[in-house]
Amino acid sequence: MITGTRRQLLASAAAALAAPALLPRMARAAGDPIRVGLVTPATGPLAFFAEPDDFILSQFAAALSEGANGRPIEIIVKDSQSSASRAAEITAELILKDEVALVLSAGGPDTVNPVADQCELNGVPSLSTACPWQPYVFGRGSTPEQGFENTFLFAFGLEDIIAAYLKMWDGAEVNRKVGLLLANDADGNAWGDAEFGFPPALAAAGYEVTDPGRYSPMADDFTAQIAAFRQAGVDIVMGTMVPPEFLTYWTQAQQQGLHSKIATIGKCLLLPSVLDSVGPSGDGLSCELGWHPAYPFTSTATGQNAAQIAEAWTAATGRPWVQTIGLKHALLELAVDVLKRSADPADPASVIEAIRGTDVETTIGRANWQTSPIANVAKASMLGGQWHRGDGGWQLDLVSNPTDQPIPVSHPLDLM
Repeated sequence: MITGTRRQLLASAAAALAAPALLPRMARAAGDPIRVGLVTPATGPLAFFAEPDDFILSQFAAALSEGANGRPIEIIVKDSQSSASRAAEITAELILKDEVALVLSAGGPDTVNPVADQCELNGVPSLSTACPWQPYVFGRGSTPEQGFENTFLFAFGLEDIIAAYLKMWDGAEVNRKVGLLLANDADGNAWGDAEFGFPPALAAAGYEVTDPGRYSPMADDFTAQIAAFRQAGVDIVMGTMVPPEFLTYWTQAQQQGLHSKIATIGKCLLLPSVLDSVGPSGDGLSCELGWHPAYPFTSTATGQNAAQIAEAWTAATGRPWVQTIGLKHALLELAVDVLKRSADPADPASVIEAIRGTDVETTIGRANWQTSPIANVAKASMLGGQWHRGDGGWQLDLVSNPTDQPIPVSHPLDLM
């Protein structure tokens, strides 16, 4: 979580960026496009979140052209460069210069939180996904009861990731000793939180936790963490990392003789390209699973089910499906649905009313803010997956489903 002092500094900086919002917004003609901003980490260590962007926009071309209220929808894409400060800056540009009616974001709290903060300060609606609700809510100085005025999240929570991991590990022949790999950033601090993070949940489930402390983001030496895990004799290593961090850790762990029976790492293992960089030692790595072609949901905007979306991706790119396709597809689905139901997309209050009244099926599940116990957060499900390498390349198998969703497990967890 952000400390009080740091939160004050961030709020002051954000307020400075937001100050020009007091200027009047230009009225737009009835036939002008409805402008929507998409803040995405197209470059930098979080770029894997943005890989599906061009494909998803092409899939929604007809829906965007049809638009809402007789007006087409124009998506203005801006690259955050995987920087929180850059994300805040370009969100201010979208609001003040481009005069967008809605801002979209996805890619963890380092992308989502600064975008949402700028929208909250400027009174502009935002929709986000691919970020646990705890860093989104607590990291922005709110509570599940209080919420926000203008900003909304459709995503899982840490409790869902924890449930998926515990279900995945259940029954494995291991010593129930777990080592934590967590950075000193919004994600790592949330995952390691002593109240709602992994440590108390693992202890309650009977696991012994070795937590060597938070490493610096983009660290290039994990010797201390590896030594702590070896000394404790951990069989399971888990955490949340960006790809460069994980590749460095994994290489050093192999070199220093740490061979985990289970390695479940969040965020960085969403794409098979990371496994290509790891090589054969990556066979059996596991991660959270927020979307899969086996999901039984159909997009109301494009009419595609999850399997058809995955097939369209492979046909367009020649590459295997990736989880982030489903997450971005759901985000665009929500934007189109909300703007269609909004009485006046130029009126923030009208857009917010439409968001609050959402009840729509997306490719990652049904989004409904009205039924959620967490203010401004609509919950999505989370499953567990494991990578296996076959003749056709890397395959992400569905190995745990702690939810009540009718999504069948396709493979038991294998020890590495």
